Amino acid sequence: MSFQISRLLETTYKLAECPTWDERTGRLYWTDIKGCSIQAMDWETREITSYAFDNEVGSFGLCEDGRLIVCVWDRIVLFDPATGTSEPFAEVETDLPQTRLNDGKVGPDGAFWVGTMDTSSPREPIAGLYRVDPSGQVDKIRNELQVSNGLAWSPDGLWMYHSDSSPGWIEAYNFDPGTGALGAKMLFAQQTNETGRPDGATVDADGNYWSAGVSAGVLNCFAPDGSITHAIEIPAPKPTMPCFCGPDLDQLVVTSLQAGDEGPESLSGSLFLVEGHGTKGLPTFRFRIG
Repeated sequence: MSFQISRLLETTYKLAECPTWDERTGRLYWTDIKGCSIQAMDWETREITSYAFDNEVGSFGLCEDGRLIVCVWDRIVLFDPATGTSEPFAEVETDLPQTRLNDGKVGPDGAFWVGTMDTSSPREPIAGLYRVDPSGQVDKIRNELQVSNGLAWSPDGLWMYHSDSSPGWIEAYNFDPGTGALGAKMLFAQQTNETGRPDGATVDADGNYWSAGVSAGVLNCFAPDGSITHAIEIPAPKPTMPCFCGPDLDQLVVTSLQAGDEGPESLSGSLFLVEGHGTKGLPTFRFRIG
């Protein structure tokens, strides 16, 4: 398989993450974490709209009513892109100032799943994984994490994938798409610095798990059995998350971050378009706010 990779935009960001496709508006959203903002690009015109927040935006999801559920450090708010207004919704780990909300996605159960990360160095296993339901109830699902990441679901909704970037493991849980209940879990894959510790991820319509290998400059594609079928070199050393987007969900975009030690010609922090993958993505789930 021959992959072609190009820059989607000329703009770069210190830490671009959480690319999310909104099929209703034809927009690709992503977060500029260090810029404390969410960016939205009209797919047809490439026009970009920026929405500013008062702290780092770790992740977000789409809501059924057109709003976004947004993670702003340790707070979760409901944000209306039409008016630019935010409504407080929930709080997570406010007693741990060194952690912030990180990778988050709406699941097939209509809840928002989000993990935290330890922002200090060296990192300690003090972070967790949470499920936020439409009433605002926050349930802790997993503790003793360092950098919760890699949330995604199989096409039938019966498996949930989750990773911790620091130790490099990816786990798969039995998942009930009706209730969000988790069953037995298994080790799906174990990654290293050399093979690409797992950052953000997505699943395609064939059930393959695509994971940004943030430590190795690669986009790893895992078959449903956990074997790597492709390790695609990205022209930036630290890719952060893939997303299938476009009207037919056949466009694959990968965000990246700036490591801080690259020269002026570096493409780090760019959004990349990966072509030649031969597959399509899955529709984005929406938060079923009451």
